[in-house]
Amino acid sequence: MTDLILFGVFPYVAVALAVAVGSYRYVIDRYSWSSHSSQFLESRLLFWGSVPWHYAILLILLAHLLAVLFPSGWGVLLGRPVRLYFLEVSGLALGLCTVIAIVLLMARRLTDARLAAVTTKIDWLVLGLLLLQVATGVYIAFTLRWGGVWYVHTATPWLRSLLTFQPEVQYLAVLPTVVKVHAFNAFLLVALLPFSRLVHALSVPLGYLARPYQVVIWYRGKTSL
Repeated sequence: MTDLILFGVFPYVAVALAVAVGSYRYVIDRYSWSSHSSQFLESRLLFWGSVPWHYAILLILLAHLLAVLFPSGWGVLLGRPVRLYFLEVSGLALGLCTVIAIVLLMARRLTDARLAAVTTKIDWLVLGLLLLQVATGVYIAFTLRWGGVWYVHTATPWLRSLLTFQPEVQYLAVLPTVVKVHAFNAFLLVALLPFSRLVHALSVPLGYLARPYQVVIWYRGKTSL
């Protein structure tokens, strides 16, 4: 029953919250769809935390997504040991990169009083859950080897069953606790998306593609009339 609630019911609740509350927030307070940049306060730790985080997490999410969308092709891709080894090493390296990056971002907010003052409780909660997510991911990659292979036979059918509204939680029920925590925490982050500044991850600035170019006119050195 617990597995059914956690992996058969909660994913739908999380997505429903993300869509409903996120849409409401976008309509009522569109300006809040932002990460509320604090770069003007400090940039060194921000650079070494934010840039590696974004690149590494995007590659990790892309690998997860490809395995769900194209399980057969993913299996063929990893059919040779060299490619499987490369994926394992690359995934572990990217995972470690995300752990270090999120720790730097958290340390930045802890050590700067100005940033701490504008960091809300929900921000700390999301940062903590993000750290938990990447840390469990690294632990899984390090202790449960060949995840690129067994992921296709466990998490992929579970996620695909959610899309067909026929959740098959037995695929998750047989996995170690750390994998269950990793899977549940992922949907918990989805549920928290519309309540935090993490919602900016859903913002795609397509308007910039059609926006007129900006003309900047400098008046420096000119005397006023």
